[in-house]
Amino acid sequence: MTLLPVPGTGSGASATTGPLVARTVPIPLSLAHDLLAVMPSAPADQLMSWVRRGEGFVGWGKVASIRTAGPDRFTEAEAWWQSLVQSAQIHSELAVPGTGPIALGSFSYSADSAAGASLTVPQVVIGRRGDLAWVTTMGVGSAPEVPQLDASLPEQPIGIRFADGARSSPEWATVVSAAVARIIDGDLDKVVLARDLEVQADSPIDARWLLARLAERYDNTWVFSVDGLVGATPELLVRLDKGLVHSRVLAGTIRRTGDDEHDLALAGSLARSSKDLEEHEYAVRSVADALRPHCYSMNVPEAPFVLHLTNVMHLATDVAGVLGDRTTSLTLAASLHPSAAVCGTPTGKADAVIAEIEGMDRGRYAGPVGWMDANGDGEWGIALRCGVVEDDARMRLFAGCGIVAGSDPEAELAESDAKFIPMRDALTAPPLA
Repeated sequence: MTLLPVPGTGSGASATTGPLVARTVPIPLSLAHDLLAVMPSAPADQLMSWVRRGEGFVGWGKVASIRTAGPDRFTEAEAWWQSLVQSAQIHSELAVPGTGPIALGSFSYSADSAAGASLTVPQVVIGRRGDLAWVTTMGVGSAPEVPQLDASLPEQPIGIRFADGARSSPEWATVVSAAVARIIDGDLDKVVLARDLEVQADSPIDARWLLARLAERYDNTWVFSVDGLVGATPELLVRLDKGLVHSRVLAGTIRRTGDDEHDLALAGSLARSSKDLEEHEYAVRSVADALRPHCYSMNVPEAPFVLHLTNVMHLATDVAGVLGDRTTSLTLAASLHPSAAVCGTPTGKADAVIAEIEGMDRGRYAGPVGWMDANGDGEWGIALRCGVVEDDARMRLFAGCGIVAGSDPEAELAESDAKFIPMRDALTAPPLA
């Protein structure tokens, strides 16, 4: 555990020890009506967010944090958070998930990744849920005053250049061909392969700019910023809300054309595609099997629906259940990770193939990202459509595709290109009119 100086109390502030103190008070809905409007005022280097359709959180500052790594990264983070909140002094005028103390976190895809994992307790959180809005301030020993907001406005990065990451496009297509051969030979049923792009800019890359662009174009996704990881994921790994468990599974993708009539026809072809239905079935089964030990009742729809996003469409299934034990949202996320949607089937064999042929460290791409409160409720998405800000003017972007026996390498390459579009546009496109 790392206890840090409380931001905003002066440059000579030293680390303060003591219990975590959290105060939540309601605020007029108008002050949090558009959480996006809060983002530009938050300090760019401290911003944390979890926002979908105007609901969620925007936070900044860092009161306490932990970094973990290896196969025990989830359990160590969970134990740290439980220890912190058990001794916390919580003063809240509201009793809904996300009020009181919360931690935002992201976890590496692989236990072997150098990226590890982190949980961070923000100093200030502005939240909205339905018709309720609130502000939570957190500190160690005493709750701090709200620090001064950033007067600067985010600016679009200039001189953006993209370059191949670990593999070029032709090299990655060759890797896909090798994976298809293994699947046909019966080594495994499905494997998810990812690729990366390097980004270099001539000016600083401001996370606030990226988040605003992502949210205005992809309001049906969870727009997140946690410890330098920024993105807009359409896939909710798990939500725990007062005993109710929900997971949205996405697997099977087709690119949109922008022509509504044509896109409807494409949606129909996606819903009938044996290749995509097979890929989707593996993903749904892996999620249901992981959740079932923790739930005493579950609902797993027999057929998926087509989720329409701005640039692609996915086969989607919403799995729901009623929690049957005292498991927290983070423990549920750990039990689900990695699902077939980001790894493959069987999990162990697919994970071994990824490590052997993918040729890169995914870092926190395709790992859980989200938040948890003192009661264990929370939301954890899969870190997709995202990138990592590596320094002021450099980023690394990621995309991946599920490979099954019927996969065509060139089609998978085109699909991965489509999945880069949200982050590429966030970096290069102007705001929508």
